[in-house]
Amino acid sequence: MSKPDPSATPAPASNFIRNIVEHDLANGTYASRRWSGHPGAAADQAGGPADPARVRTRFPPEPNGYLHIGHAKSICLNFGVARDFGGVCHMRFDDTNPTKEEQEYVDSILDAVRWVGFDWGPHLYYASNYFETLYRFAEAFVEHGLAYVDSITPEEMRALRGTLTEAGRASPYRDRPVAESLDLFRRMRAGEFPDGAHVLRLKIDMASPNINMRDPVIYRIRHAHHHRTGDAWCVYPMYDYTHCISDALENITHSLCTLEFEDHRPLYDWVLEKLTGFGLLAKPLPHQYEFARLNLTYVVLSKRKLIQLVEEKHVNGWDDPRMPTIVGVRRRGFTPESIRLFAERIGVSKENSTIEMTILEDCLREDLNEKAPRATAVLDPLKLIIDNWEPGKVEQAEAPVHPHKPELGKRTFPIGRELWIEREDFTETPPKGYFRLYPGNMVRLRYGYVVKCIGCDKDASGAVTAVHCEVMPDSKSGTPGSDTYKVKGNIHWVSAAHALEAEVRLYDRLFVVPNPGAGDADFLKQMNPDSVKVLPHAKLEPGLAHAKPEDRFQFERHGYFVADLRDSKPGKPVFNRSVTLRDSWAKS
Repeated sequence: MSKPDPSATPAPASNFIRNIVEHDLANGTYASRRWSGHPGAAADQAGGPADPARVRTRFPPEPNGYLHIGHAKSICLNFGVARDFGGVCHMRFDDTNPTKEEQEYVDSILDAVRWVGFDWGPHLYYASNYFETLYRFAEAFVEHGLAYVDSITPEEMRALRGTLTEAGRASPYRDRPVAESLDLFRRMRAGEFPDGAHVLRLKIDMASPNINMRDPVIYRIRHAHHHRTGDAWCVYPMYDYTHCISDALENITHSLCTLEFEDHRPLYDWVLEKLTGFGLLAKPLPHQYEFARLNLTYVVLSKRKLIQLVEEKHVNGWDDPRMPTIVGVRRRGFTPESIRLFAERIGVSKENSTIEMTILEDCLREDLNEKAPRATAVLDPLKLIIDNWEPGKVEQAEAPVHPHKPELGKRTFPIGRELWIEREDFTETPPKGYFRLYPGNMVRLRYGYVVKCIGCDKDASGAVTAVHCEVMPDSKSGTPGSDTYKVKGNIHWVSAAHALEAEVRLYDRLFVVPNPGAGDADFLKQMNPDSVKVLPHAKLEPGLAHAKPEDRFQFERHGYFVADLRDSKPGKPVFNRSVTLRDSWAKS
């Protein structure tokens, strides 16, 4: 029986969201939908007819930072559900806060979604596309007596909002006449007032047990330049108000959010139902469903903490390979296939839980084990001299490109009198069970000859500077008679005269505790001081000189490595360790 291909997109597992979508399709829940005037609803493909029954999801990030591995779960869910049910997923930016948003973040988010393996086709939208409609709908709320301009300070508003156990109290402006609120709101838009002078609030229920329903703010004044609309606006809508209306305008069927938005769903439904009553939207309306967000051990996924790591230079930018950002894990050497496999493996549920980092790492190992060519690297080099080797003589050793894929052929590399071996592969006083080099012992040079250790050189401090061996001439791997030598040790090596010297970076987890920042702990004090170790003079198999950025290899014995996306160049590669061959953090 053939093995499954881990590089392929895994078959989707059933979950409660897929069950809901299947039910809605079977019952024609959205078959009677009337299309809004939004341009994205006009066609699913250029020139193609729109299908009112088609599943429509959306991925709606705010462009105020870089996406992280938690967002990858949402990307895979939203785009995957649309793909698997013959629908479309909209890429929409919630760009309603001009003070924090930049085009740099827009570009990085688009690149990240593409890299994970999804495409939105013609369905790229921005909340700022709807600013005029959102404003017009807000005026309708005022005109129907369901919104008012409030002029109290933010501190006063917080004091009146109440708590989880105490009802809120009405603002003195709650009963402001409709005409006065409408006039003030229009003057807010015209730029007559400074930031913070007024806000627009919905009039719902200050005694509601759900704080989100206690007259939420839906517009605030921001005299700030917007990265898309420039200075055309100085009032901007809030997320909860914008999100549901954007979904309706785009004819989204299933609005998939993380669990922290569960308490916001009543407001989502309230806004859309009222707009339907005003005759501004038509049923059936989109529905919001919540799923558990991704929590991962040994990382922080809080946007505030990630920004702090970057701005305070605890890491080297958003794409530092230790960061859980998508640009970071990409530079670390993770593959899109491993990310999609991870998203499928952890599943979708309504219960919050924390996923072990080992699951993510195992997904990468599983993917790279099948696709990564093998190579030899010596990371802590020690000179080995074969005393009975003819000076100047060079032979070629041969090894498979991939041990399980003979169709990929062989790779060759030179062997000469002087080699580099790992320093830990020699000791003068071997402990029990040590089968590598020590005086009098024989080992096989992997893919090469059997050699016998006859001594070593030391410097003035007593440190070993070179190991001396003798070769068994008829012991070369693959030649007749070579199997007559029965040795227990098998060590890696590269030819000293031909080795590629390169920088290798050994990355490890950024934090030393599974849940950094838990409780009142300072997460910065829980950072791993050994999260990166730079080896500037590693000795590599010479064929690696041709590695291009993002080429991936298994360095036999050491793990999976990738040529750095930023710093590596053909002829002068820099390698990052993506993951070890096995979990080095496993409990003993």
